[in-house]
Amino acid sequence: MGENAHPFRKLTHELVMDAVESLGFRCDCRTFPLNSYENRVYQVGIEDDRPLIVKFYRPQRWSDGQIREEHQFCFELAEHELPVVAPWRDDGGESLFHFAGFRFSLYPRKGGHAPELDNLDNLLILGRLLGRIHRIGALRPFRERPHLDCQSFGRDSAALIAERFMPAEYRANYLAITADLLDRIDALSKEVDARCIRTHGDCHVGNILWRDEAPHFVDFDDARMAPAVQDLWMMLSGDRLRQSAQLAELLEGYCEFNDFRPAELRLIEALRSLRLLHYSAWLARRWDDPAFPVHFPWFNTIRYWGEHILHLREQLAALNEPPLPMP
Repeated sequence: MGENAHPFRKLTHELVMDAVESLGFRCDCRTFPLNSYENRVYQVGIEDDRPLIVKFYRPQRWSDGQIREEHQFCFELAEHELPVVAPWRDDGGESLFHFAGFRFSLYPRKGGHAPELDNLDNLLILGRLLGRIHRIGALRPFRERPHLDCQSFGRDSAALIAERFMPAEYRANYLAITADLLDRIDALSKEVDARCIRTHGDCHVGNILWRDEAPHFVDFDDARMAPAVQDLWMMLSGDRLRQSAQLAELLEGYCEFNDFRPAELRLIEALRSLRLLHYSAWLARRWDDPAFPVHFPWFNTIRYWGEHILHLREQLAALNEPPLPMP
């Protein structure tokens, strides 16, 4: 698809305001695009009221049923007084709307900043909240949303990159390292046999707002069935000693509200490896979106692929190391 033909090219400020006003709001002509690559997100000023956040979904990524299932998970968490930013619903209870060929939803604007994960007290608080979220997430499965698995995140991603993006001089090395990595991940997954629950799925600092001395989770767009540790490992950083201290705080808070299976700690490096593979494939699949070459100019360069293969080799070594200890 050519650059000019990409669907998001049609998202003018006028269309954004028309979509919001189709739900009965009156815009004050102030619209600001917010950082979002997968979807398109805007802050829209509302006359005599607080601004709203409007999110336009990437066409053909999720079905209506999958989007509504994400919304329902947010509503369920909010009903249990958990600090998540859930979509706005109209008088009929609908939260997913259609306008000019786009699907969109509205959210209240919430201020805040990214949490300081170097502060171990913050990790204790985050662990408590995740324990409560997962307690609700384990009550029933997603029916429409997918699982985080080695096939979709790993093998499909590696196949796409090898076929269409990997430079010829690196292709043999890439195929060899990804084959070894994915076989090891498959073996680990069978050994651990983790229980999958409904998770946030993309639990990094960019999706957490710290306000009123507490975290608020936003953007459940990647919610899916996954092991509980998927929502924990992205909060760990630094060397092994530092990660062990961070994990101890997270799990101390988590276990106040929910049980954690220690065997899942063996999956941390496997999940990190799948994220590396999936991230490169995500950039590749979105390369026809005009926003991506602008914001990720380093992607698909010789240097990028050389460093990517190096990172995958490091991950293969990490998979063979003992897991972080259960505190």
